[in-house]
Amino acid sequence: MGIAIAVIGVVFAYLLPRIANYGRVWDVARTLPRGWILLLAGVTVVNILSNGLPWMAALPALGFRNAVRVALASGALSVLAIGGAALGVATQLRMLRSWGLNASSVALATALTNIWGQLVSYAFPVVAIGALSAEGGRSRTLEVVALVGLLIFAAILSCFAIGLSSTRLAKRLGDLAAGLVTWLKRLVRRHPVGWSGDELVRFRNEALDLLRRRWPALTVTTLANQLAVFVVLLVTLRAVGVTRSEVTLAEAFAAWSIIRTLGKIPITAGGFGIEEIALTGALIGFGAHNTQAVSATLIYRFLTVVPNVALGLAAAATYRRGGKAKSAAAAKGGGG
Repeated sequence: MGIAIAVIGVVFAYLLPRIANYGRVWDVARTLPRGWILLLAGVTVVNILSNGLPWMAALPALGFRNAVRVALASGALSVLAIGGAALGVATQLRMLRSWGLNASSVALATALTNIWGQLVSYAFPVVAIGALSAEGGRSRTLEVVALVGLLIFAAILSCFAIGLSSTRLAKRLGDLAAGLVTWLKRLVRRHPVGWSGDELVRFRNEALDLLRRRWPALTVTTLANQLAVFVVLLVTLRAVGVTRSEVTLAEAFAAWSIIRTLGKIPITAGGFGIEEIALTGALIGFGAHNTQAVSATLIYRFLTVVPNVALGLAAAATYRRGGKAKSAAAAKGGGG
């Protein structure tokens, strides 16, 4: 925690002000034309609503409103804690189960939406390298990030594929996991687990069935959800005066891909400090002026963090209200 606070303090109190005076940054923000403000508000709303799309693909009976609620709530809580991904997943499971949804459908939807999100996210730096190369440019930092992303992408995909490859392997892995968890629970004088490899076999069969029917929808909605965040950055860049000749579409995508990957490093909650300095540096490196780069970075981070966290906390606090009517159909229909 101390390291995280120190990193955030150094970035916001020392590094960013040395790059651009906060007074000038505020002047840029407060003098944005009304048309750009309305457009920024519009893409922010689209970004917020897009969070529910992958959940609708994985668990259609959930309903769009509840899909957005569970995505925002888990996202908000994961942002507010270092390494908050586990907290986010726990929030998803708790909300969905509290609405009476079928346990296996909930586990399956939670696993697939999170795995698909990670796969898409780590693939973006590789795509960015291709886009930059097509323009005749390159970025050594991006190349390193892309290599790391590609390795993680391959690792996630391999583990997922191995887990689904055969019934026998799924049962062996499930039994092994059950034995390990039981051993750990005995160390703290707790009862052994009540599940075995058979549950993983059932999960495998359900996952294969769902993926056969819905992998295109899951892929498209995950891409739409994540690219909606990039659109906020792109509109912000143009709103503060960063032109296409200064930072092209491919360069903006490359900068965004870098910070998305670096932000996953569990140093600070929500990547605060890390993402700001990384994005500012990348934009300046590609050709943006200092004040415009810092302005775009801070406006983008505000629009993609503050509304989502505020609405997410509200959703987390009120999740027991609503959702019951939808859950009845979902409990019967499963992942649909």
